[in-house]
Amino acid sequence: MNLHATPQMTAAEQALVDTYGQLFSDLPGDTAVVVRRDEAVEALKSGLPTRRVEAWHYTDLRRLLSAVPAFDPALQAKEQPALVSGATVLPVLSGRAASVPRVDGVAIQRVFDRLSDGSIAPQLFDGDAVDAIGAINTAFVGDGYALDIAEGAEIAKPIEVQNLHEGGQAHVRFAARAGRNSRATIVERQTGAGEALVSAVSHITVEDGADLTWIILQEQPDEATFLGQTNIEIGADAKLTLFFMNAGGRLVRQEVKVAVAGEGSEFVLRGVNLLAGETHCDVTMVLDHEAANTVSTEVIRNVVTDKAKGVFQGQIRVARDAQKTDAKMACNTLLLTDEGEFSAKPELEIFADDVACGHGATVTEIDQGHLFYLMARGIDEKTARGLLVRAFLAEVIEDLDNEALVEALEEKLTAWFATHG
Repeated sequence: MNLHATPQMTAAEQALVDTYGQLFSDLPGDTAVVVRRDEAVEALKSGLPTRRVEAWHYTDLRRLLSAVPAFDPALQAKEQPALVSGATVLPVLSGRAASVPRVDGVAIQRVFDRLSDGSIAPQLFDGDAVDAIGAINTAFVGDGYALDIAEGAEIAKPIEVQNLHEGGQAHVRFAARAGRNSRATIVERQTGAGEALVSAVSHITVEDGADLTWIILQEQPDEATFLGQTNIEIGADAKLTLFFMNAGGRLVRQEVKVAVAGEGSEFVLRGVNLLAGETHCDVTMVLDHEAANTVSTEVIRNVVTDKAKGVFQGQIRVARDAQKTDAKMACNTLLLTDEGEFSAKPELEIFADDVACGHGATVTEIDQGHLFYLMARGIDEKTARGLLVRAFLAEVIEDLDNEALVEALEEKLTAWFATHG
């Protein structure tokens, strides 16, 4: 007789399961949503991913997520000013959407309502044992925003969705559909104060001929864990530009899952990781080219200081029918201290025979010759190092075709370096 002992749950896993039991009656959702929530919790009972799971090899979530703070309804976050002047702000404050303003050409709905009527159920956790972020978010999500951009609409000003907290736990969802031939820019802000467990899952659909820019600015406090996931589908002759900046958090996992599904479509990813202290930041991307004549470019720039650790896993998969695919991926890292670490794992999986695909990764330090050149002209060392770091990152930020956004993100970079440079 073979006896298989069930692994004992860690304190964090037990806390997640217990919290679900405590909150169950207060969570919105019809029968279909409840079924998905229950499935998610059963997956959590089986244990969080360890480094034995290939997709989590560099981020042992079971070990790194050592504690889970309790929900505290008394903690109420406050809305923050928009990143760019004139943007429409949609704040989620401590897990609850605060308002539903009117925007011409955009239908806005609370995720609370989509949970209540069950229409969001197909996007929730589907039983994938590797999808720990989806499981945690599905178990506890209570609100967020869903944006439906009308066909042919051109939204001149950015729309900013905010997930803000004051500690405890905050779990949100965002959804966006860019209708055919529409144009829009969405900014996603993730920040707060105090020890927290934060999860955010987004589903983005870009229909034929549409052009959508999505900016993720993650500035969690040093005590927070942030688990983010962005799911994208791009239609024919459509384009999605995704930019992210990670500039905070103790433990960060940012997943990007992309289906370049329509012929003639394009995906552009630009990312900046600013890693300091003892943060552990993992960006993992899986990109599927599913149709012919599609293009993708991914450029990730990382700055690592103190004892921070960073990870980039990027997998590009080209289907048999995706002939004439043009896919390029690069990950470049600047180490500012000997104690900092960065691991890069670029991958190509190609089943088509007429493609142009490539990837590369570099790790380097500040060029001492360049530093000496600047200091010899009267510039102090910290300022000189800051200039070199900005030059290293400028290309990625300036790829955004929006001057106001570029200036706002450069200000965030300057503020980060003033603290950590």
